[in-house]
Amino acid sequence: MEAVQKEYWYFLVLVSLAFLKVSEQLRAPDSTVRLQEGMMLDCLCPWTGKLSMVSWTKQPDQRPLAIYHPDLGVNFRAPYEGRVEFVKASSMDGSIIITNVTEEDLGLYRCSLQTFPQGSWTKDTRVEKKLVISTSSSAHPDTKLVVSESENVTIRCETHAGAVSEVSVEKLWSGQEGSTVLAVCKALADSVEVIEFGDRIGVNCTDDLEMSVHLNDVMEKDGGLYRCNFSMDTGTQDTSLIMVTIIPSRENLHNMMYIYIGGGVAGAFVLMSGVLFLTWLSRRRKRRREEYRIQLHPAKKRQHNSYEHGAVYDRMKKETKHQRKNSPVYVNLQTVRAYKKRQR
Repeated sequence: MEAVQKEYWYFLVLVSLAFLKVSEQLRAPDSTVRLQEGMMLDCLCPWTGKLSMVSWTKQPDQRPLAIYHPDLGVNFRAPYEGRVEFVKASSMDGSIIITNVTEEDLGLYRCSLQTFPQGSWTKDTRVEKKLVISTSSSAHPDTKLVVSESENVTIRCETHAGAVSEVSVEKLWSGQEGSTVLAVCKALADSVEVIEFGDRIGVNCTDDLEMSVHLNDVMEKDGGLYRCNFSMDTGTQDTSLIMVTIIPSRENLHNMMYIYIGGGVAGAFVLMSGVLFLTWLSRRRKRRREEYRIQLHPAKKRQHNSYEHGAVYDRMKKETKHQRKNSPVYVNLQTVRAYKKRQR
């Protein structure tokens, strides 16, 4: 029974691959992911509809390593069984997470989605050991944009010399460990195809594939590096970098200013209160020490009597020579009576 089920799985995959070869595929730009434990390979279809099947292959091997069917469930090839899990964050999500990774997991992975009524959609993801983002110009941004929060910003990808067949915009993750594709403009026989991958973006493409991506109501997380990818008809590729810096809005600045002012006033009040309290505490301790010394030495208490001290001081004053001359002198002389001799 299990062998019959596997044969049925492979029959479905072969039919889908044959259908992909004869039909015009809609394809997302390639992305790169660093090899790490629990890495996620993104495969989110940009349009709405009904998902028929998802299959993952590792190039150049065409045998599927993981298959998902809404009715029949999932199936994994032996080396990936127990290590691969479908995310299924939405009805059109075919992303997978790989665990217990080794260097054998390096390489190019292809995700193929069969949908109704739009058709098929594919995306390639390369897993590298050490991710290095290279640009033809330099490691520094070619354009710098500064915008306030809750406002709108436009990222422009102007075409370079030569005929361009496809232009895409992607946001580079922090640390340059991956990217997220925002929009793609692709030249068809008589028109330009536009594919959007975000909720808060608007995309405009000219006939010359000059792309403008409008980010609405930007937030702090929208800041960072963006990259424009140009695919030429000659097969060569070119890139340019745009740095977007998000600053707080005026309302937030006013709120922050009020907060800082209030914090400063509160801090000054606390500091002043602390100084006054320490001054009062120091004086109180000094007064208590003085009272304690007086209790230990009662004789010193008289020294603090200003009246007695003043009297003693007055008695110790010296009189001038003139004052001593004119001052009366009182002498207590003892009176001695004269005795007469008794006559015999």
